[in-house]
Amino acid sequence: MSAPANPPEPLAIAVVDDHDVIHTGVSAWCAQADPPIRVASDHLDAESFLDVYPKADGQLAAVILDLELRSRQPDFDAVAAIVDAGHAVIVYSHLENAEVILRCLAIGVVTYLAKSEGQGHLIEAIRAASTHEPYVGPRMAAAICSDTDSGRPGLTQREREVLKAWFQTESKDIVAKRLHLAPTTVRTHLQRVRAKYAAAGRPAATKAQLVARAVQDGILSVEDL
Repeated sequence: MSAPANPPEPLAIAVVDDHDVIHTGVSAWCAQADPPIRVASDHLDAESFLDVYPKADGQLAAVILDLELRSRQPDFDAVAAIVDAGHAVIVYSHLENAEVILRCLAIGVVTYLAKSEGQGHLIEAIRAASTHEPYVGPRMAAAICSDTDSGRPGLTQREREVLKAWFQTESKDIVAKRLHLAPTTVRTHLQRVRAKYAAAGRPAATKAQLVARAVQDGILSVEDL
């Protein structure tokens, strides 16, 4: 008989939040997941996190990031710094304002969750982030829907740029080099575009469907292809 295969390594995450109770709660929830998720490190601010993980290197499936670190104001610069380092960021905040959520999505976070949305949504978001997929919880879906006009998703300028560059190439890596982005950031933008179309009731699961949607919405012309 062949030896049993080694079990896969558990997903690992980092938590960046200035409240100990959040660190304790997220760790407990992750330990209860099936299979469990490992909290590899805890940080009180973005700077200490980036000291340890200056660039994404595959160690972390996701970074759980509070939006108000050491202040009562959203720290969008901290969000951008961790996203720009190539990490898959799940913003986890008590703020539920659509404008705040959309701004975080425009920066490049993979998912935005309100802390009121609970354990199940957080665990699902972590698992989705590990495969570079966005998880769309209720608050994020509502924000995305509020950013549409007659079924047209409100794509950011960067999302439009990534989408157009991807249509013109066969490789997300080429898109990343052309636009000076991390490959993971390119994937996140494309996944969020798909999430926006799905939330608008016009899903586009394939590249061909995305091309059709983009042409219909005036984002892309035939001459651009």
